[in-house]
Amino acid sequence: MENRNFDEVLPKLVKIALFADFDIIDEHDKAILKMVYDNTLIRHYKKGEVIIKEGDTGDEFYILSQGTVHVSRLTPAGDVIALATLDSSMNIFFGETALISDDTRNATVSALTDCRILVLSSKKFHEMCKKEPVLGYRVLTVLANRMAQTIRNVNRDKATLYEALFNEISAVD
Repeated sequence: MENRNFDEVLPKLVKIALFADFDIIDEHDKAILKMVYDNTLIRHYKKGEVIIKEGDTGDEFYILSQGTVHVSRLTPAGDVIALATLDSSMNIFFGETALISDDTRNATVSALTDCRILVLSSKKFHEMCKKEPVLGYRVLTVLANRMAQTIRNVNRDKATLYEALFNEISAVD
């Protein structure tokens, strides 16, 4: 079993947007973060391994502790498009909607290097929220804000595409 060190991971946890509202000086907040850490598993992925596959149903949330990942998705025509390359120094997490929904994954995440990832299941998250409702409140507030921003971005992008299409059609006439 791998040596686990909470004090080493704690500063990284509070740099992640989902837990940024927690204060490591506050004993109650620190205890909540310790509970989160204690309920995570550590997984290792080799370079080239798929961590999350687009279209699969997922019930786990991931925190990239070490390594670099590649995020991609399929176009409607089936072509692969690269979305991002993310490094652990960027305080990256992914799969967060799995904490609240069994929805299908909307992208594929692959290991570009050997990776060490902290994994939290939605079941464990819900159990912790029953014990510490402040955890659920704070995390769900962050998730709601992120989803609202995503919706705003999608709506802006749709309007831009609509306008470009309209201008293209108008230029043809």
